[in-house]
Amino acid sequence: QVQLVESGGGLVQAGGSLRLSCVVSGSPFSLIDMGWYRQAPGKQREVVARITRGGITNYVDSVKDRFTISRDNAKNTVYLQMNSLKPEDTAIYYCAGASRSSGPMNYWGKGTLVTVSS
Repeated sequence: QVQLVESGGGLVQAGGSLRLSCVVSGSPFSLIDMGWYRQAPGKQREVVARITRGGITNYVDSVKDRFTISRDNAKNTVYLQMNSLKPEDTAIYYCAGASRSSGPMNYWGKGTLVTVSS
């Protein structure tokens, strides 16, 4: 069975950086697209970034030029490098995967909390 496990969340000062990691097991990493989603307190879950099997990336406007999604197939891992963090980035961040390229996310991790202080 497919499992996604996030790590790297924590407390950081505004303007600081964090790097989230997501390790995928139970399925060949190359078979799926990956993404990061987040859910802030009292808000709906939203997409943050996606990366296709071919390395094409997409970002929500609010994180563009600050966050970078990447993947390392040799390590079955997807990353989210977060720079210039803002308090509004505070949320639980979820790793997600699609069973096929450009498809809906149907695999989800349990999330890792990111808290940005002002």
